[in-house]
Amino acid sequence: MTSTDLHDPGREAVRARVAAALTRSRARSTALTDAVDDDDLVRQHSKLMSPLVWDLAHIGNQEELWLVRDVGGREPVREDIDNLYDAFQHSRASRPGLPLLSPAEARGYVRQVREKVFDVLDRSPLEGRRLLQDGFAFGMIVQHEQQHAETMLATHQLRLGAPVLHAPEPPRAVVPLPEREVLVPGGEFTMGTSTDPWALDNERPAVGVHVDAFFIDTVPVSNGEYLAFLDAGGYDDERWWSAAGWAHRQKAGLVAPRFWERAEDGWYRTRFGVREPVPVDEPVVHVCFHEAQAYAAWAGKRLPTEPEWEKAARFDPATGRSRRFPWGDEEPTAEHANLGQRHLRPAPVGAYAAGASPLGVRQLMGDVWEWCDSDFHPYPGFAAFPYREYSEVFFGGDYKMLRGGSFGTDADAVRGTFRNWDHPIRRQIFSGFRLARDAAPHEVR
Repeated sequence: MTSTDLHDPGREAVRARVAAALTRSRARSTALTDAVDDDDLVRQHSKLMSPLVWDLAHIGNQEELWLVRDVGGREPVREDIDNLYDAFQHSRASRPGLPLLSPAEARGYVRQVREKVFDVLDRSPLEGRRLLQDGFAFGMIVQHEQQHAETMLATHQLRLGAPVLHAPEPPRAVVPLPEREVLVPGGEFTMGTSTDPWALDNERPAVGVHVDAFFIDTVPVSNGEYLAFLDAGGYDDERWWSAAGWAHRQKAGLVAPRFWERAEDGWYRTRFGVREPVPVDEPVVHVCFHEAQAYAAWAGKRLPTEPEWEKAARFDPATGRSRRFPWGDEEPTAEHANLGQRHLRPAPVGAYAAGASPLGVRQLMGDVWEWCDSDFHPYPGFAAFPYREYSEVFFGGDYKMLRGGSFGTDADAVRGTFRNWDHPIRRQIFSGFRLARDAAPHEVR
């Protein structure tokens, strides 16, 4: 391949997109780790999370493995640390006991790796191997870093001490609010994708899925609505809970969303070191699947299934096609969704009218991950790529699906087809939910 071929306009556009995404993801990782001192970086703030310094070096190690060694064919930078930063070799709880790189060593390591990666990017043909096509390997690493940035943000939420992160307030809701629920018509739609260049293996291939007509709420469940469940004794009434959910509620002593506490003058929450009254107009966050399911039963509804959620988010009844995002195929902007840690909280329910789906459903992207009542399984025709450990090893576990991203999810790491999953007891993640219900025959037009 000649130098002219290597730098043709199409490849240069991909190269520019990759470079910008790499730069943005590193700026975020740096900000999250520079916000605290070295003692905080090496401390484990929860056994559910790694020390922040582990996440930082792990980001560099994955980048080295895939972009420096595989794509670039270069000599290893630090082959001796591969085992330390293999997420499958060491549980999160055990990582503080490993001989990890110090904060200074980790920062130097990721800088060295990144310098080599930009040289690899400049020389890569961005074609010839599936891993290179449309910059997939680089996009995979960008998404990996942004996913760990959201994990580090969750670690910041768990740390004790004075606030160290700051951001402007999100936009207010546009009034009047949309209708409470809308009908999603029954029929087949295209779920997943075979064409999105940076889509990961569990999003592939695109499949036709039939969904019966159903109603879905136009906004997520708010804190104010969830407070009504608490006031009604929802946590003490076994009727609303599944058997597994009730057993977990009792074992874990759940009484409210995580980070909430009751005071004489009402409910308060702690958010990134700030103690504040629970804002009634924001989507509820830091609830597990069992809590979401119990609330839905109390409210006389249910959680949407994963196919229902994706149809509500992507299906355009006017054209019959599935969009990349609820608002269309264009990349998210600050007008569409609360993404990228631009704000350090969900926006009030009803915000982001510009991001609504064709049916009028808002905030499907960003703000809070939304629990779906579906297990994690592959689509028909699934093929692991480029490694089994991203998706395949998790199929068939007790995982429940989460869709749509949160205020801590970057735009490069989410889309209408993106699939997240976690154990149904997890609450440290930025998880909320919205409700759905079956459509009665007389309600189907």
